[in-house]
Formats: sequence, structure tokens, C-alpha cells
Amino acid sequence: MLRSVARVRSMAWLLAAAAACACAQNPPPADFNVDVNLVILNVSVADRGGRLVRNLPQSSFQIYEEGLAQQIRLFRREDAPVAVGLVVDNSGSMLRKLSSVVAAAGEFARSSNPQDHMFVIHFNEHVSHALPSGQAFATNPEQLQEAMSQIHAKGQTALYDAVAAALAHVHQSSLQKKVLIVLSDGGDNASVRRLEDVITMIQQSDVIVYTVGLFDEYDHDRNPGVLKRLAKVSGGESWFPKEVSDATEVLQAVSRDIRNQYTIGYAPSNEKRDGSFRQIKVKLTGAHADRLIARTRTGYIAAAEKQP
Repeated sequence: MLRSVARVRSMAWLLAAAAACACAQNPPPADFNVDVNLVILNVSVADRGGRLVRNLPQSSFQIYEEGLAQQIRLFRREDAPVAVGLVVDNSGSMLRKLSSVVAAAGEFARSSNPQDHMFVIHFNEHVSHALPSGQAFATNPEQLQEAMSQIHAKGQTALYDAVAAALAHVHQSSLQKKVLIVLSDGGDNASVRRLEDVITMIQQSDVIVYTVGLFDEYDHDRNPGVLKRLAKVSGGESWFPKEVSDATEVLQAVSRDIRNQYTIGYAPSNEKRDGSFRQIKVKLTGAHADRLIARTRTGYIAAAEKQP
């Protein structure tokens, strides 16, 4: 979703949907629109061993914006279709790793929801789309893997430009939930954009970014700190497998995380749209809450509405 705030057509519909979700019997459809401004959070909950916790009720969650408690207006948990972009580093440093990445991406695609919208952006000093010209998304896993098999490793690295391009592209999907998976060593020596530009773009959206750091002894420009930051600010997670061959297992873990999140919406008590960054905190309550960890984006930019 390009904007941090969802629009809705009817307050009565929204309240009815929220009540139905709280009962966890008939979750609302994946697509929704309302007359109220909602901040939408995708929240992952895990225990201290990293095991996902899937069956918490709405009453287990408290949302704070700038330290002030917010009223939850939307709550659901379901495997809704997702728009997923794979952002694949094909610079020269990926020469020995690319075949493993292509195989892992194929397994990830085969584990996806049949209604997912998938695409691949690959980059060296240039940013390119892997799908055929004019095709924004694929739903066929074999088509996605075939597109990736045409990628060859060479050249420098424009990571920031690639993430910016993927953020723009994923918003072409009509699906509410949007995800990017970045596979790279985190280095950048060719981008026009700066890291701070990309961080701001993420804060202005509610796209979840997962990063997978793929390193070997030839990666002199590796930058795991960049990969960690891209993931954390969006509410995603970063992985650093010891072996490139472990990429398949890592992408399966990403898939499980995507499929087992809670979607929570609230209308901010501070309705002023002044372009400021608003910090968000999710707290868990109830029995054993101190043993659980909730992860979501760190906040959003309350950008002013565009005039028609």
C-alpha cells in the first residue's frame, strides 16, 4: 500500500467488521475502503524462541502513537493475498550465489498464495524488471522462476535505486498487503538515491521489507547494517544465513512470517497531518505477554492529504 493511511467508505461498515474480527469467526475480506483515516499495521508475534504465535485475540494488543494509547478499529488474522516483490542483487559480487538465489526464489513462489501478485526487480548499476515487458505481476510460480533464470551477475551495485523502484512498482497492485524481499550483500556503489531517501519512502508507505544478507569472502562492500535498517523501519526482519545454500530455508521463514501476521488498524487521536514522523509501539497484554515479542513498523509520516 503506497500510503500509510487507508480510506474507507462507511463508518458503520467498519465498526461492524471490527466487531466480527474481534470474535475471530468471520474475518472481513482482504480489500477494504472506508471514510475514516486508518493507520494499518501488519504485526508479527513470536515467542522468545522465534516461534510464531497465531491465535491471540484483539484484547491482547495495545497500540501507542507518540506514547498515547489508540483505539483499535480493525483487527483480523488471515492468509490474505499479498503483493510480493523480490529485489535481487545481480552485481558482480553475486556471481557465485545467484543460482542458489534463483532456486530459493522458485521455492518461495511455489509456497505462495495462488492469488499473490509477484514480481522481480534485479540490479547491478542498472535497475531492471525481470518479467516480460508490459507485465507488472505474475501469479504463476514457474513464470517467476523462469524470469529469474535469465538474470546474470556482473557490474556494480545500485541497491538504493532498486529498492526505490520496487517500492514504486509494488504500489501498482490493488492488494492491500505489500512486501519486498531484498537479497543482497547490502553494499551500494552506484545509486543516485541516498539511503535516507529510501528510508523516507518506506516511512511514507506501509510496505514490509525483509532483507536477506548473502556474503562470502569476496564481498568487500558488504553492509549488514543497511539491510538491518531497511527491515526494522518497515516492521520486517533481516536474515544472514551462514551459507548461501540456506537461502531456501530463509525464504520459507519469510513466507511463514508473511502468512501469519495480524492486521490492525486505528484512527490516530492526533488528526493533524503536518508531515511529522509519528512513532508507533505495539504492546502485548494478558497471560505470558512478557514472553512474547511483537514486531511492526517503527512509525509513519503523517503527510498532508493531496488536494484533488
